[in-house]
Amino acid sequence: MHEIGIVRQLVRTVTAFAEENCISEIREVIVDCGELSLVIPEYVEELYPVAAKGSILEKARLSIHTVPGLAECDDCDEIFNVIEHKGYCPNCGSFEKTVLSGKDFTIREIVVPEKEEAS
Repeated sequence: MHEIGIVRQLVRTVTAFAEENCISEIREVIVDCGELSLVIPEYVEELYPVAAKGSILEKARLSIHTVPGLAECDDCDEIFNVIEHKGYCPNCGSFEKTVLSGKDFTIREIVVPEKEEAS
């Protein structure tokens, strides 16, 4: 289960960013999880509270957005979902493709509370 290392690194990265930018509270961390990344979102969600415990992320919500695994057929230029079509082009049946999206697991956004203005 490589998700343990991924979640630990996520917590380290966001914590370091918060420290470098004098951020004292984080409400939400939004990540993109590609369908072809081999990262299982359910495992990340399950491991996150444990990895975040005792850190600035302990009360922060984790939101995971799935990025479709899209590819372009090298033979006919059709763009298709790799998972949905089991790796084969739905137009010509070729297995030769160039993956366009869905291979990465990335931090998209860190949401911090808005500071209240003094009256």
